[in-house]
Amino acid sequence: MPPAHSPSSPGSPDSAPASTSVSASPQATSTAGSTNDTIDALDGRLIRLLAEEPRIGVLECSRRLQVARGTVQARLDRLQAKGVIGGFGPEVDPAAIGYPVTAFATLEISQGQGSDVRAHLASVPEVLELHTITGIGDMMVRIVARSNADLQRVIDRVVGFDGIVRSSTAIVLENPVPYRILPLVDQAAAE
Repeated sequence: MPPAHSPSSPGSPDSAPASTSVSASPQATSTAGSTNDTIDALDGRLIRLLAEEPRIGVLECSRRLQVARGTVQARLDRLQAKGVIGGFGPEVDPAAIGYPVTAFATLEISQGQGSDVRAHLASVPEVLELHTITGIGDMMVRIVARSNADLQRVIDRVVGFDGIVRSSTAIVLENPVPYRILPLVDQAAAE
């Protein structure tokens, strides 16, 4: 179980860290048709408040939600323990640190090479995400690069591994709906 946050501990919601975001964890997903026992309306309001104002402290959350500070702390601890809230770390924009090009690469891998390919891809800093998939290909990676020319270097590094048989890359032109979780939180809290 994660340690309780206190106003004086670094990284706690009360310590007002630099720009942070609440990230939802994939472990918090439930199967279709099952009843929602993960979050309720108060949890949903708490998650929304933390996502909209990531530097807010536990005491201010309790004031705005009109519940006891201990209730907010207990909810945060439970949501973290269940994997609903994955952390309070900073949300970094790759473009802002010099990686404005985003692409998705679909990879076909050799039979029995999955764990080796995963380890290889985890060693490439420009690989931001790795998903195993169905359909055409076995894995999909989201990669970033400093330019289109640099993207070729990144792709060469990604596919330069014996376990990867074939790849196909699509460059992102625009991201009109960036990663978001609050509409899903609202829906889950209402169920």
